[in-house]
Amino acid sequence: MGIAKRAAQLGEFIFLSNSPKVDMRNIPVDSEYFALLIEFEYKDFDRLIFEKSIEKSYFTGEVGSTLEITLHQFMEWGSSVSSDLWHIRRQEILQTLFYLGYQEVASVLESASVSQKLYRIISENPAADLRVDMLASKLAMSESTLRRKLNGEGTSVKVIIDDVRLGFGLHLLQTTFEPVGRISERCGYKSQSRFADRFKRAFGITPIELRKTRVNV
Repeated sequence: MGIAKRAAQLGEFIFLSNSPKVDMRNIPVDSEYFALLIEFEYKDFDRLIFEKSIEKSYFTGEVGSTLEITLHQFMEWGSSVSSDLWHIRRQEILQTLFYLGYQEVASVLESASVSQKLYRIISENPAADLRVDMLASKLAMSESTLRRKLNGEGTSVKVIIDDVRLGFGLHLLQTTFEPVGRISERCGYKSQSRFADRFKRAFGITPIELRKTRVNV
């Protein structure tokens, strides 16, 4: 499969699949901008009507008034509600996209892979110190089998742990006013500087720089 490059424009969204072949880079072209990144979980799609005749790695659309309100509600919700309930708003976003005419949202999801299952396990407590043997046990497989399967999916336990923690940190930065030091602790990083370094590598911007771009809603 070829590699497609697609730059997001002002007022536009890009919805990426959970395929490891899809990657994203936060690279501003002309000036600074505000972007909201949301990581959906496999179970968030449970209530969608799936039509798998056409599989896509991504699709794009305009952020109209209805979707904008839904996204604002998601940000407000995250600042005052337990993370155990965040899936409710994520499902609402998916339903909104679907009924706005973006039926592709039901086509981008691939079957739950080992990496997706591991992602969900780690997401239950991003700050936990989970050893590889513990994770393998939760998936009912040996360490060697877990490593082999993840390697076949183009990832590793370390990469997934970082993805979960940084995704959680991104959400907290965008939806709460907690100090960056506290957020780094909740994400499982013992050092704020280590968290900032990993965050910059992943998103091209430091946590403090991102916090400055936040729009109060």
